[in-house]
Amino acid sequence: MSDLEPGLLETDAVEVRNLRSSDLDWVVRIDRQYSQRTRSEYFRKKLVEADEDTGVRISLAALIDGEPAGFLTGRLYYGEFGRPEPVALIDSIGVDGARAGQHVGGALMRQLTMNLRALGVDRVQTQVDWDQGDLIAFFRREGFLLAPRLCLELSLGRAP
Repeated sequence: MSDLEPGLLETDAVEVRNLRSSDLDWVVRIDRQYSQRTRSEYFRKKLVEADEDTGVRISLAALIDGEPAGFLTGRLYYGEFGRPEPVALIDSIGVDGARAGQHVGGALMRQLTMNLRALGVDRVQTQVDWDQGDLIAFFRREGFLLAPRLCLELSLGRAP
């Protein structure tokens, strides 16, 4: 049973807006909690891309009481891998560990899906490592299923 007033969603306490290049420091800080690395250059490029992409809002920031709580980065592709329809790809998603359980990831996904539906996009894809059980469980709760395609990889560091 929820303590929410009728008509309110658990994600309503989370403000979601477009991700900006000025968000770089806190995005890197949150990502480091999960990746154990500092990926400043990777996120700098992603955030510049988000600033320059005027039409499609895929990359999002989540705030609680005006403070950074999480982020999602992604891109919209038209005709990837020989398919004619557009598909959105989630590159990265992160929630500040101090905000775990406060529906930050759900709020990001809710806004993303609203944005994409408004654009006529009906598919979202992402990749998750097998050992990221919490992330797999999150995406499952959000309605993701195993894709009918396999992701193949060639390691160039080893001889075939």
